Amino acid sequence: MPILPRSSYYDKHYRPTAALIRARQPYLVRNIFTGLGICAFTIGVYTFTINAVAQDDFSDVPVPDAPAQPPHSPHTGVETATSIEALNQRKEERLRS
Repeated sequence: MPILPRSSYYDKHYRPTAALIRARQPYLVRNIFTGLGICAFTIGVYTFTINAVAQDDFSDVPVPDAPAQPPHSPHTGVETATSIEALNQRKEERLRS
């Protein structure tokens, strides 16, 4: 028993027969024009989008010289050299008392 049921439009090697070619023939020209129309529409939308984005002008937007520094947060998890020194001084003061 074959895995795929055999259609009358295909031979035993699943190649199209003359009947299939005759059945598709009336739609050949319409399918070509439909495919060309879809391709032309897609290319047109793509071209329009690229041209619309390329027209943006950002020359009037001021660019800052340096990026703004975020405000210091005391509990960021990142320790600096000064905070480590301060912690060591507090430990020493606790040990003395």
